[in-house]
Amino acid sequence: MGEILKMNTIHDYHEFLGVKTLHPLVSVIDLSEVPPLRMARKNLGFYTVFLKDVKCGDLRYGRKMYDYQEGTLVFIGPGQIVGDDDNGTRVQAKGWALLFHPDLLLGTSLGRKMKDYSFFSYEANEALHMSDREREIVINCFQEIREELEHAIDKHSRSIITANIEVFLNHCVRFYDRQFITRKDVNKDILTRFEDLLNGYFESDAPVSYGLPSVAFCADKLNLSANYFGDLIKKETGKSAQEYIQFTIIDKVKERFADSSKSVSEIAYEMGFKYPHHLSRLFKKMEGCSPNEYRVALN
Repeated sequence: MGEILKMNTIHDYHEFLGVKTLHPLVSVIDLSEVPPLRMARKNLGFYTVFLKDVKCGDLRYGRKMYDYQEGTLVFIGPGQIVGDDDNGTRVQAKGWALLFHPDLLLGTSLGRKMKDYSFFSYEANEALHMSDREREIVINCFQEIREELEHAIDKHSRSIITANIEVFLNHCVRFYDRQFITRKDVNKDILTRFEDLLNGYFESDAPVSYGLPSVAFCADKLNLSANYFGDLIKKETGKSAQEYIQFTIIDKVKERFADSSKSVSEIAYEMGFKYPHHLSRLFKKMEGCSPNEYRVALN
């Protein structure tokens, strides 16, 4: 594994690319204007959005290699590692990159909303695949920001730039909603696999050994990031992934309550609860009555 270049600032990245820094905290780069570059693994200290216009395997995102498709957006949060080890070849990129540092967002409405843009924690294979019309909108957003950057920095620059970035990210939320809808067959397959995963988990001895399944555990088993998995389940079912797991747990508990030879405590431990009162609390929350009250009514 080769060296990882630490790039904390926008200027660090500009020096690597050989381009001029117009603003220390934000940049829009037309990648076709950048000369061919050697590969490098980079730890970026800022938010990055890549729009690639050609299919090329020039990005390793985390531990996975990703071949861009034309018109794909990939979102990278601060501290994530991108790129690949230098193999001696040079790659000519084509497309756009938007970079903005967290310091740009301090005290702004966008800064308060950034946690809502969960796609910055998606895996690269969960990238946004755009239509031609969506691509036009994205490039227009980039050009609006770039035009503002070409003006002299004044007291209005920050608010105008962050407002434009927020508009762009809100468009991306809409585009992802569209992608969830148009990929319904794929999503339903993931939902089916999720249900099978939970059923298999509770039919095994895993709960006794490992406890209740978490959202992160399920996402990992389905080869998805936790954020993308959670957003997908919410879109498909109207419930968060955690709520879906809890509903499944309660259904399984109800099935076991039919066996009157086992106490609530025994069933709680079998299901993976650390303490029986945790089951009682969840059951009361979900069903409006205690486990014992439910069993009395059941019998």
